[in-house]
Amino acid sequence: MKTSTVVVVVIIIIAVLGAGWYFLSNSTAPAVAPVGQTSAVNSAPSPTPASTAPMSATVTYGPNGFSPSSVTIAKGGTVTWVAQAGADELWVASNPHPTHEGYDGTTRDQHCAAGYKGATPFDQCATGTTYSFTFNSTGTWGYHNHGNHSDTGTVIVQ
Repeated sequence: MKTSTVVVVVIIIIAVLGAGWYFLSNSTAPAVAPVGQTSAVNSAPSPTPASTAPMSATVTYGPNGFSPSSVTIAKGGTVTWVAQAGADELWVASNPHPTHEGYDGTTRDQHCAAGYKGATPFDQCATGTTYSFTFNSTGTWGYHNHGNHSDTGTVIVQ
């Protein structure tokens, strides 16, 4: 065999071995856990951490609307709305206006009717100076003052 042929074969072998080494050294091998531990690949998913959001919040309603206009609470938490002196009448209701069906799917005409026995709606159903509601569904819930529906706010439930 000629010397030039041997050199070409050696170069090809070196190139193939080099490419193989490169691809094998850059691939991600599954993690191997120490004896007695479960590897991350085979372990059960870690539980979702509990929310660090507060369990309660207070929103005031005054001549300039709701303050703060957005609050965050944990699931099962309660928001209390309080009307300040000089404010319009307060009637907190789930969006959209005027049906108030955004939180639980029932309309104002259904859940504000005398004798309604369904789930507690996110709707004050009448004017007053304070209103509290416990949120048992996660999500972002818009609300408004039914008497002045341009005054709006948001409750984020985690």
